[in-house]
Amino acid sequence: MPQIAPTATVDPKATLADDVQIGPGCYIGPDVTIGPGTRLIANVTIIGKTRIGEHNVCYPSVVLGAAPQDLKYKGGNTELLIGDHNIFRENVTAHLGTEIGGGVTEIGNHNQFQVGAHIAHDVKLGHHCILSNSVQIAGHVNIEDHVIISGLAGVQQFVTLGSYCFLAGAARCTADTPPYVIFGHDGSIAGVNVKGLARWGFSDVTVQQLRELCRVLFPKRNAGPPQHRIRNLYGLLPTRHKEQVGVATLAKRLREADSRAFTDEHCQYLLAFVKRSIQSGVHGRYLESRRRDSGSPPPDFYRKGLGNSGDGNGETSPA
Repeated sequence: MPQIAPTATVDPKATLADDVQIGPGCYIGPDVTIGPGTRLIANVTIIGKTRIGEHNVCYPSVVLGAAPQDLKYKGGNTELLIGDHNIFRENVTAHLGTEIGGGVTEIGNHNQFQVGAHIAHDVKLGHHCILSNSVQIAGHVNIEDHVIISGLAGVQQFVTLGSYCFLAGAARCTADTPPYVIFGHDGSIAGVNVKGLARWGFSDVTVQQLRELCRVLFPKRNAGPPQHRIRNLYGLLPTRHKEQVGVATLAKRLREADSRAFTDEHCQYLLAFVKRSIQSGVHGRYLESRRRDSGSPPPDFYRKGLGNSGDGNGETSPA
């Protein structure tokens, strides 16, 4: 039988494995499923259609499965799926998906979410990632495996963070971050994540090839202020400068990289990632090109403000 503290509230419709531990003050909703070995320390709230795998740990004040903070959400039967061996520290929040975004927020295995981290609706997060204190992940973000995000960083919606990348503290990430690199707090690509790759057992040969490739794609010489490098790469300067500084420059760098014939599989993945973000993406975000809400009418929140009669309640005036 699950170990449930006397002050915890568990809906009888919830599905709990026999060895789940529910601490004092927790609340478990009716559509929740919790797998074996998972432990909720105290004052944890799990609601919505949330499925949690094995051997996860939730510290006090974690909230999982709340409704998305998205005005387009209509209360549909969306989900939050969580894998195995994840750690959710104090005040971590993760929301359900939205109907228009695919309906699922998904978290993989062996991740650590430190104090105050937030995972918004429709995020896809892989395995062996660390989100440090107060990291804020917006909706529709894709975080691949082995990603580390330092404290206070913010990631814009529809951004993809490539495998093994590292985001510096207080970074403001508005475009796809290529795999294997360090994304600086000033928006620059600061080189290859050498220490991180060494921890995961990458060979010296592979790391050296990645460093050579990054020197081609993200040169520091003649690149202007460091905060402009990633913007230049993804063509995010004003329109009159894009062809001159952004797209044309990147195309030249990609041609040079192809001519150098980087054969390592990780180099090939890095090249493919960058090409996808530029050639198929919007503003350097590949997922932006696949968003489903671009032609949707505005949510009721905005429509009710049109033709306001001045009574202060935001209701639309009669036709």
